Amino acid sequence: MSTSHAPAPLPRVPMLALAALVLISLISVAVVRWSGMSVHTPDAPPVATRMLRFEDRPDGSIAVIDAADGRLLERVQGEQGFLRGSLRALARERRMREVGALPPFELAARADGRLTLMDTATGARLDLESFGPTNAAVFARLLTLHKNP
Repeated sequence: MSTSHAPAPLPRVPMLALAALVLISLISVAVVRWSGMSVHTPDAPPVATRMLRFEDRPDGSIAVIDAADGRLLERVQGEQGFLRGSLRALARERRMREVGALPPFELAARADGRLTLMDTATGARLDLESFGPTNAAVFARLLTLHKNP
């Protein structure tokens, strides 16, 4: 003989308290977003910066160019998913604003360990450390590349 048991009803007071907490959280977030209040931490001072340009080449590679003197630093070949994806996102913003490929990007290592890539033409920026240390290292090495003769 089997007996089936109906689940016990959930306690009403704790459920109402949880619902109220979720509602208060949502309202608080909405108020901050709509008020225009800044929730970003100010940038730490840069400890190293480099102005770079990136050019697509006919062979599918990406040329990394020092914007200060126009010299080739490196040719990135192969998949390089994170680098390509990051540059694609910034290029999309440039296309929307009808900005060409000539203005440089600023790559900055900051005193607090953060690494940022900022588009000087559109103001768009990527906080590269947010994507993990392996992905940030792809760009961090560009700060220390020596110029090719």
